[in-house]
Amino acid sequence: MIRGRQAEHVAVQRLLTSARGGHSGALVVRGEAGIGKTELLRHARETASGFRVVNTVGVESEIGFAFAGLHQLCAPLLDRLPALPEPQRTALAVAFGQRTGEAPDPFLVGVATLGLLAEAAEDEPLLCLVDDAHWLDLVSAQVFAFVARRVQAERLVLVFGLRDQVPASEAAKVFAGLPELRLAGLADADARALLASAVRTPLDDRVRERILAEARGNPLALLELSRQAAPAGLAGGFGTPDALSVPGRIEESFQRRAAGLPAPTQTLMLVAAADPVGDAALLWRAAEHLGIDAEAIAPAEATGLLEVGARVRFSHPLVRSAVYRAAGPAERRRAHAALAEATSEKADPDRRAWHRAQAVLGTDETVALELERSAGRARARGGLGAAAAFLERATALTPGPADRAHRALAAAQAKHEAGASDAAFDLLSIAVAGPLDALHRARAERLRAQIEFARTRSSDVPGMLLHAAKTLAPLDPAQSRDTYLQAIEAAIHAGPLGHGRGVVEVAEAASDAPPPVGPPSPADLLLDGLVTRFTCGYEASVPGLRRALHAYRENLGTDDTSRRGLWGACRAAYMLWDDQTLYELTTRYIRLARDAGALTTLATALNFHSTILVQIGDLAQAAGLVADVTAILESTGAPPLPYDIVRRAWVGRRAEALEQFEVMVQEATRRGEGTVITLANSSMSVLYNGLGDYRAALKAASVPCDYDELTHSSAALPELIEAAVRAGEPARAEATLERLSSRARASGTPLALGIEARSRALTTTGPAAEDLYREAIDQLSRSRYATFLGRAHLVYGEWLRREGRRQDAREQLRTAHEMLSGMGVEAFAERAARELRATGEQPRKRAAQPADALTPQELRIARLVAGGATSKEVAAQLFLSPRTIDAHLRNIFGKLGIASRRELRTVRLP
Repeated sequence: MIRGRQAEHVAVQRLLTSARGGHSGALVVRGEAGIGKTELLRHARETASGFRVVNTVGVESEIGFAFAGLHQLCAPLLDRLPALPEPQRTALAVAFGQRTGEAPDPFLVGVATLGLLAEAAEDEPLLCLVDDAHWLDLVSAQVFAFVARRVQAERLVLVFGLRDQVPASEAAKVFAGLPELRLAGLADADARALLASAVRTPLDDRVRERILAEARGNPLALLELSRQAAPAGLAGGFGTPDALSVPGRIEESFQRRAAGLPAPTQTLMLVAAADPVGDAALLWRAAEHLGIDAEAIAPAEATGLLEVGARVRFSHPLVRSAVYRAAGPAERRRAHAALAEATSEKADPDRRAWHRAQAVLGTDETVALELERSAGRARARGGLGAAAAFLERATALTPGPADRAHRALAAAQAKHEAGASDAAFDLLSIAVAGPLDALHRARAERLRAQIEFARTRSSDVPGMLLHAAKTLAPLDPAQSRDTYLQAIEAAIHAGPLGHGRGVVEVAEAASDAPPPVGPPSPADLLLDGLVTRFTCGYEASVPGLRRALHAYRENLGTDDTSRRGLWGACRAAYMLWDDQTLYELTTRYIRLARDAGALTTLATALNFHSTILVQIGDLAQAAGLVADVTAILESTGAPPLPYDIVRRAWVGRRAEALEQFEVMVQEATRRGEGTVITLANSSMSVLYNGLGDYRAALKAASVPCDYDELTHSSAALPELIEAAVRAGEPARAEATLERLSSRARASGTPLALGIEARSRALTTTGPAAEDLYREAIDQLSRSRYATFLGRAHLVYGEWLRREGRRQDAREQLRTAHEMLSGMGVEAFAERAARELRATGEQPRKRAAQPADALTPQELRIARLVAGGATSKEVAAQLFLSPRTIDAHLRNIFGKLGIASRRELRTVRLP
């Protein structure tokens, strides 16, 4: 046991004990270099009796190789691959370069990795150790973090060693939020005891105090500084101190130790440091190319700096970096050249190309071309970050200005797609400084706008995209049309906060888009429909948008072309109150994203679909989707999505909705995302109408209605009419009704016509009002949106009570209360209950059901299993392991008082 780390050892043992009992866990061990992270991971390995142990180590020079760290950890477990579902098997095989295929999304690889580790843990608990996780390639880090957040009942432990304050590390950020153990310096007594155990000879008190002061409790620093403890080494305690950090001092100590070794030994150590794989056979082949005998490594082993077996292992990661950084540029190039010669061009062409690139002084078109081919292979494996790294290095090695500019543009595109927008911007500057033809210059202009949108959400982006689209028109009409569509979407996103070109101006410019090349795609039809929407008005756009929506429904496939613009199509369906098409498009979008493992897209699709489920009245299912979205966003490190405010508003939770509203508006204002503000206000108008605070509802609904954007004004119009009628502003209600009626008649869906009839009934008196209420109920009963049907019964009942028809009112209000309370739309249900009590009838309390005890996650699992899905099928859909699903099922069975899946099919689930 390492001195002074008893509490940390207990924390690790607690994880291991819990895993033996069937409960998985993850732990991030953080601290500065030398503080004891590696030793704690070694302690975990040595004390994990009964566990199978697999491990990997992040290496700084390996950052550019997609899935490299993941492959190293999973390689011993690949015999379990056949047990995974086929899409997951394929994703791992393509990611690891074992087969060719469409590039897998990193998070489908994450699901597959979770399944692989869970399968491996079936026979015995599994301990996964990942040291120097800050130097992992980004996609490996994302996959590990995804798995760490999803493990529950797999008998699996993941422990990550992560160094503090590594500015160059993107990977370190993805582990934020996981359970963490931060290592501080040793207490003074423990530090003194460790120093005393390392220095067996008498030590001058002043020297001892100097070592203790400089090491600041860092165990490795204490050991390394004690090696210099001779009074001459530290000038009797009177030496001039330098400004090196503790890690810097440790690395300097390792450099001094290595510098005292024979020159051939130092060269072999440098070769080993330059090879992140640690392949001993590769080291010996490289040594042969350099004319150095393998025995030259022995002095390094004797000093304890490294050991050589089947693999080369440095005693500490800082030894590797110390050796590599101490070498001069020429020495490094020589080491990489030897590794390139020793690496098989057939078996590992990408690593060979990378070493060749590091060996070049100046430029080399042949090596640049090799790197370009490697980038293509990396992209095919789903390694956008690796592809970008290869292309970036290829750019630097390219001698010809035109070729350099083209490669810089490709590298910038890859960096942008990989999420590294700042690096993409720097490469784009190199590209535009070179000789680009007109087509590539236009593509560069479009990429600049896309990068700017990703970095700042600037309201200048629509104008930038318009200029690029206009330039592309004669050069590449298809890309021009796609860019015009992006410009409209960017303008819609900016909404009322856009200070550049507004959506109407952008749509007018997009009307000059070139005609489609060949038969129009769904995206082509959508572009034309949106142009009409913002230049000629809602009513004129309906036929064109209907054609676009029909095309998406008929042609929605797995290819990017058929899905391009799908998000805008969903918004258009929402605007048209076409609930059937909207439901179909979003459910298919979810399925496609889930099958592809595209979790970023999936989170957006699930979030949008959850708002549809709320209005359908399935709030429990909506809550389950929101839980899935939260898990996905935690895994990806993405910011939260805003749509859960819709569910909270319909439920009637004022405090929760208000808190989220304030955060949404503040963040959206900062980013210039006006559409988020209109969504937030539209949702709040629902909340306030449910609570009967009609003045507040009127104010909230006015925001999206005054700014006539694509989606949320359609939702807010009926809310504004109801609020205006109840707040005593009939003229405003009448004016808004005419706008709503014109749109509803153009749309013609049962939902649109039902909403229009209900809204008109609210502004009408006498027998005509009753006919309209009945028409509203009839139309809405043919739509999916049960919440609107329940509200139609509610306002009809309220009208009947005010007409003095208590008996008729009770029937409508009773129906409204039962529907709304059954769906969990609590504020509107309570409004119905108040009206019922005013008629002299007490509303019935909803009888408690056993399923009420289930959590949203358990309810989703119960529904899927009751529908016949196996544990593996449910696990794949919810991004969990089958063992975790089985653990949830045991809880579900206990809460419902049943014992089998067959009995579950007979239980009434909400």
